[in-house]
Amino acid sequence: MARQKRLRFDTDDFYIDLVFYNYILKCFVLIDLKTGKLTHQDLGQMQMYVNYYTREMMNEGDNPPIGIVLCADKSETLVRYTLPEGKPQIFAAKYMLCLPKEEELVKLMAEWVMREEEMRYERR
Repeated sequence: MARQKRLRFDTDDFYIDLVFYNYILKCFVLIDLKTGKLTHQDLGQMQMYVNYYTREMMNEGDNPPIGIVLCADKSETLVRYTLPEGKPQIFAAKYMLCLPKEEELVKLMAEWVMREEEMRYERR
């Protein structure tokens, strides 16, 4: 739907890198690209974008928007304590410039599965 979508609040301009509408999920998907390490400010900014789309852009029958922050590096702890529990509306993911070798990819996937299991166990 948009690239570098400008939102203006009072005299401040903000830009969402990419805005999509997913017709299967019936929701807006907002993507912000970060070239450095993820910060809590990045997540807060995405929360602002999601809140705006929830309050101003959703139509009847739409599901809540999804926000995705793609970054060069991230801390799982920072993400866990910055984002609210039980509302999986915002996601942070580390991107890679090229795919790793098969062995490394298998290792990364196993680590990710273990972290997810630990987080589910902690929530109980």
